[in-house]
Amino acid sequence: MPAEPAVPADPTEADAPREPAAQPEARPQRSDALRNQQTLLAAAAEVFVSSGVDAPIRQIAAKAGVGVGTFYRHFPTRADLITAVYRHQIEACAEAGPTLLAEAGSPVEALRRWIDQFTDFLVTKHGLADALGSDAGTFTALHAYFLDRLEPVCADLIDAAVAAGAVRADITAYELMRGVGNLCNGQENDARYEPRRLIAVLLDGLTAPGAASAPGAASAPGAAAG
Repeated sequence: MPAEPAVPADPTEADAPREPAAQPEARPQRSDALRNQQTLLAAAAEVFVSSGVDAPIRQIAAKAGVGVGTFYRHFPTRADLITAVYRHQIEACAEAGPTLLAEAGSPVEALRRWIDQFTDFLVTKHGLADALGSDAGTFTALHAYFLDRLEPVCADLIDAAVAAGAVRADITAYELMRGVGNLCNGQENDARYEPRRLIAVLLDGLTAPGAASAPGAASAPGAAAG
């Protein structure tokens, strides 16, 4: 005799809507893990400046004071690391603009100091496209993010310096950023070329007619950073 179909103990159970299973709440990243990640990003940025984006992972981990295993837990691939460093530095540059305007002695000093930090970032950025390999979409998205975040910050710094009568008004943020970027090209292949010297000349050329140059303007920005 065929077995009778099973009947729910509660006749209403079969028709009752099922409650979705409770999903575990995403735990916030532990403070020590976040600290390790930030330390790795800072260390990678420094190593990239001195050794390029192809620097050994062990060198970056040693600079950060963590093991290679810790490195790979945060950044499974080199492309993950480079993308994270790129975004980290964009945010640092974006946040520096308002801070420098509030703390620097003058708007033109704030602009010069921001361009100094921007130059450090551009030196790190070299080799990004090659390091990301064939993932052109990632590179394009990062470049758009770069412009969206930094162009308005640079524009605010220029506007403040123009309002103070310190720099000429016929330069746009995009032109200045593009000019600095072009001057940074080629340093990695020519030990005799120091782009910061020419960037200092470019910034001197922004001085408004009749305005005095900022103190120390003749020295190349970031010279202490090498």
